[in-house]
Amino acid sequence: MENNIIVKSDDEPDPRYGCYPEKRPIHEHIRKGIINLDKPSGPTSHQVVSWIKEILGIKKAGHSGTLDPKTTGVLPVALEEATKILRVFFPFEKEYVAIMNLHKDVPEDKLIDIFDYFRGEIFQRPPLRSSVKRRLRIKRINYINFMEKEDRDVLFLVNCESGTYVRKLCHDIGLILGVGAHMVELRRTRAGPFDEKDSKTLHDIKDAYEFYIEDDDEKYLRECILPIEFGVKHLKKIWIKDTAVSAICHGADLNAPGICKFSDNININELVAIMSLKNELVAIGTSLRTSKEIEEMDKGKVIDLERVIMKPDVYPRRWGCSKS
Repeated sequence: MENNIIVKSDDEPDPRYGCYPEKRPIHEHIRKGIINLDKPSGPTSHQVVSWIKEILGIKKAGHSGTLDPKTTGVLPVALEEATKILRVFFPFEKEYVAIMNLHKDVPEDKLIDIFDYFRGEIFQRPPLRSSVKRRLRIKRINYINFMEKEDRDVLFLVNCESGTYVRKLCHDIGLILGVGAHMVELRRTRAGPFDEKDSKTLHDIKDAYEFYIEDDDEKYLRECILPIEFGVKHLKKIWIKDTAVSAICHGADLNAPGICKFSDNININELVAIMSLKNELVAIGTSLRTSKEIEEMDKGKVIDLERVIMKPDVYPRRWGCSKS
């Protein structure tokens, strides 16, 4: 759902500095890009990221939310400078389509009742082969919907908190049913704002890059690579004055006088994206104030900066903007 915007000052962006994300030169677009990759079955997540670096001729890339080798689907991959925002990907809720094999037959109505039982908060211990500590954790299942059943194979859709193991979920469903069960196949269909319907394959990326190199045609590469700003689409936002950008990029506090507009429902301790008036991602930080408080403030610190994204030389230095 889109947030409403509260405007504190109606400043206009200075056309001499910065660049609208959609107008970046292609080399900068790649450096500040994110790929919504449709991971194939077989290779590890690390391997497909390595292939992307090789295809694009870049040195740095990273993925969010590791998928097992046999699991397919949405794997967000950040390129070069966009790797700075990988941490904001980790809390994404995830959606999967899974096939579960029941070890004995179960009536469909009983199966649907069990799915209802698993909605909400559940206790889960990571499986033996996981890379994290096997301590009991609480995870949230937002929804788990029965889709169809053929013999003992059950197709279902699940939306869950990041860090939930669907393989373990299948095992636990089998235990509750008293028949045993295991996961046969898994596909991630969504991770936060990244949806499978907009995902690109490795072949898509390779072909797009060849079009760019051989025919100087950027169109397909721009379709495959999203701007870094897409990766913070889910965060509430604060837009700052051009005069405040450089100070923030040098690590100065964001104080009330530097703010132009902001989302109307920001809460204290909430991660927010700090944007320029050209919708460029400047930094990420934790809000120290609610939207109502920000609206009423004439001075004082508003954001505790966590990560500066924009380089400090994009906008001119005007230190006075950071004063409270």
